[in-house]
Amino acid sequence: MSSVPLTVPADLDDLPQPYLLFLGDVTESGFAKTAFGLRDWATERCVGQWSCGAAIHTGLPTVTPGEAWAMGARGLVIGVASPGGSIPEHWIEALVEALEAGLDLVSGMHTRLSSIAPLADTARRLGRRLIDVRVPPSGLPVGTGRPRTGRRLLTVGTDCAVGKKYTALALAKALAGQGDAVDFRASGQTGILIAGRGVPMDAVVADFAAGAAERLSPDAPGAHWDIVEGQGSLFHPAYAGVSLALLHGTQPDAFVVCHQPDRPHMLGYPDFALPDVTEVIELTVRLGQRTNPRIRCVGVAFDTSRLGADDALARMAAESARLGLPVADPLRGGDTFAALVDAVRTVSP
Repeated sequence: MSSVPLTVPADLDDLPQPYLLFLGDVTESGFAKTAFGLRDWATERCVGQWSCGAAIHTGLPTVTPGEAWAMGARGLVIGVASPGGSIPEHWIEALVEALEAGLDLVSGMHTRLSSIAPLADTARRLGRRLIDVRVPPSGLPVGTGRPRTGRRLLTVGTDCAVGKKYTALALAKALAGQGDAVDFRASGQTGILIAGRGVPMDAVVADFAAGAAERLSPDAPGAHWDIVEGQGSLFHPAYAGVSLALLHGTQPDAFVVCHQPDRPHMLGYPDFALPDVTEVIELTVRLGQRTNPRIRCVGVAFDTSRLGADDALARMAAESARLGLPVADPLRGGDTFAALVDAVRTVSP
């Protein structure tokens, strides 16, 4: 049987679920955001985790591929998003073991699974599937800058892995809970695995990135919300390009700045300090006005997962007073998050 890599599935039923989450040998939780995202937003589809020496833990049971198969798992998801999106050679033995145990492989890395000979050969021999979700759709146009109907919110960040996806998912869930018409629009591999659809923006050829963002958030009824998952940061030395394409292409009416207040520098870039939230607001407005003159910041989302409750509340209150905007941790919820949701809902169609 020939193994053919799939593009982004049109439906979640196309993915081999439930999942075993593979953590490789990562030592920094920020590089395992795919595994943590699936754990938090698709818990019912995850049976456990497995690694080849990882120093982090999702809190799920640690099981081998054979044990995961016996528990009902049908796919192994590479839960790591390493810089550059490559699959290290020393992971191959573990991935082959998963195929031999009966699991299909699902990857959000830039490296195509089928380009790795031992995986392709094993999958072909055993009739397993190699599924790459970081594959952009064909026929993407260049951006037009044409205004579109509907309301849009983009989450933007001071860095990578500061909660842009979690904030977008939490806001979409909250708006739906209040009866608003809303869609979460995934722009990265983890969001696509959660939602079952989307565009992996960092895999799109640069000339077509703004056009891809336009397609990601099409015309909609006036009161409808598209909550778009942001990528990277306008201040990032490596990934600012995809951030700008999303900003121009989605033409957001509103944006939320996502920030981890206790992070000393950009993840993996110790020579680059995080920008101040006010810098992010000012630059986002300035650049975003190119395609939507009405763009405005409606609040800030803090990732306070490493802070105690009292410290987190104090930092959010101080930042809210400084900025004159609601500041909340979407995962902590409470009155501060309710205020952020209210601020989003004040944006006119």
